[in-house]
Amino acid sequence: MTQQPTQPQAIASQPNDIAAKPLQPIPQEAFDWYDEYAHGIIDRREFMARLAGLVALGFTLTSLTSALLPNYALAEQVSFNDPSIKASYVKFPSPNGYGEGRGYLVVPTSLLKLDEDGKPAETLIYDTDKKAPVVLVVHENRGLNPYIEDVARRLAAQGYIAFAPDALYSLGGYPGNDDTGRAMQSNLDRAKIEQDFIAAALFLKSHPQSSGKLGAVGFCFGGYIVNMLAATIPDELNAGVSFYGTPAAPELRGRVKGPLMLQFAELDQRINDTWAEYEAQLKANKADYVAYLYPKVNHGFHNDSTARYDKATAELAWSRSLDFFSKHLGG
Repeated sequence: MTQQPTQPQAIASQPNDIAAKPLQPIPQEAFDWYDEYAHGIIDRREFMARLAGLVALGFTLTSLTSALLPNYALAEQVSFNDPSIKASYVKFPSPNGYGEGRGYLVVPTSLLKLDEDGKPAETLIYDTDKKAPVVLVVHENRGLNPYIEDVARRLAAQGYIAFAPDALYSLGGYPGNDDTGRAMQSNLDRAKIEQDFIAAALFLKSHPQSSGKLGAVGFCFGGYIVNMLAATIPDELNAGVSFYGTPAAPELRGRVKGPLMLQFAELDQRINDTWAEYEAQLKANKADYVAYLYPKVNHGFHNDSTARYDKATAELAWSRSLDFFSKHLGG
């Protein structure tokens, strides 16, 4: 995998003693503990107890938790009011999953007929002469949060029809906080969730304004879903980008043919340990793939709502993703 330069690690401030002490880097252990917590390996009590052990180093629990836990106000790069896009929530059938799903659909306004004032109507009316590639956007292990919705808006602002399903729809949808969302998703039938995303991908590809080219991008659990789609619907998926995702089940991997782009973080050992075996299978398949390993960054480096975010690396990985979609999907 190719390595690229990155920014210095995240910093936690000491709000009550900022004049006396310099800003300190957050210890790598704290990021590792957060990764274990976010993926259900340890519970919140254990996570907080471990963070408390860093107080002796001059940190406060407030500064650590505010840096490590998501702040979704930081994640908006494209406003839902951006005039170049139009967003709405739409439902889709999922007969092999939970029966019905719902997701966040964002379309470029260039595909819409406009009112006399030059704005799209509340009820979307498409210009039937216009088409665009479509991209499925897949969230992490806690439902459709504001960060993932913003990723969908970023893609629509680039000219794609983007659709971000919510795996928690059968339980009422993303609850507004990640802890509850994570618990909800962990209680769902994983096989049915996978069928929901397969249904969502096919629903999106058949959108009336679709050019017939389907891409998918996912993060963490969503990265796994991209790999799963590449294995289960290889003839339907025209390009997949997986950010720090695990591979599909071993019995499915022989069907993967790509094109795939796989993005990894050097400090994300849990995910990186799965790569050698997966890459061997991709080579055996003669699959079309490219993989990047970004140095000195953590799992979640693209998520700009937490301290794991690394701006330079995230922007590089995202620009590569857009170039990849442009090459394989057009648009």
